[in-house]
Amino acid sequence: MVYLPTPQQLRYLVTLAETGHFSRAAAACAVSQSTLSAGILALERQLDAAILDRNATKHAVFTPLGLELVAKARTALGALVALAEASDAARAPMTGPLRLGIIPTIGPFLLPRLMPALREAYPGLKLFLREDQTERLLNQLEGGHLDVLVLAEPCLCGGAETLAVQRDELLVALPKGHPLAARESVAIAALAAEPFLLLEEGHCLRDQVLNTCGGEVGRSTEFAATSLHTLIQMVAGGLGLTLVPRLAVMAGITEGADVELRRLEGAGGWRSLALAWRPNSPHAAEYRALAPLIVSACA
Repeated sequence: MVYLPTPQQLRYLVTLAETGHFSRAAAACAVSQSTLSAGILALERQLDAAILDRNATKHAVFTPLGLELVAKARTALGALVALAEASDAARAPMTGPLRLGIIPTIGPFLLPRLMPALREAYPGLKLFLREDQTERLLNQLEGGHLDVLVLAEPCLCGGAETLAVQRDELLVALPKGHPLAARESVAIAALAAEPFLLLEEGHCLRDQVLNTCGGEVGRSTEFAATSLHTLIQMVAGGLGLTLVPRLAVMAGITEGADVELRRLEGAGGWRSLALAWRPNSPHAAEYRALAPLIVSACA
């Protein structure tokens, strides 16, 4: 007889993989740590499989088979969510709960203008927000923890369906009085001789900036910022140059900082704000309806 895992066991497994820690996973699942641990142990016994490396003490370390099972569990949870969505699609559009994921280089700058517009346009909508890096948001989307994401392209979006919504220009941020600030625009080649500052690994904006500059920047390996706000302060402190999205500038990220902004010469660089959702979602038309609100919030 084949023993089928329960949805709750799959949820424990995926959440443990996302958090990497039993106590944090238990809190996210709203259960005790002992309940979550017992659920994972029962799953291992049912499948007769070693999911976790029991020699690791501080964090949850998955075996190669365990990682494969996590991926399959995300797919299975996504299928269960799709089943529920098919029934839920009969309700009035854009009413009830909506779990929205957004990346940190967009959220603080877009949400203050987007949230009031959403409340006005869809008073029956109950919005839940999650801010995280792209890869983790996509994992949560696939696993059914989130409904729709606001990301920046280009990025590796896996099997998610995406809709590019708004182009967001990248501007050169320089310390006040920097020689390059004497120009109306800055060539990418001119950045090669300057120390260049980036966000830490995991932020898609880091990769987008590097793709824009190609091999023309001499990146600083000594410093990396955890947020755009920190990055701007590092530029103001004279540690180097960077590229910053116009969306963040319009939201006032450089106000009060000793930073000057210049456009890149020629076509320059940009990223696209995009929506992402599970493929074949019955709510795809509703998610697409968010696009005009995002465009207005960026204006």
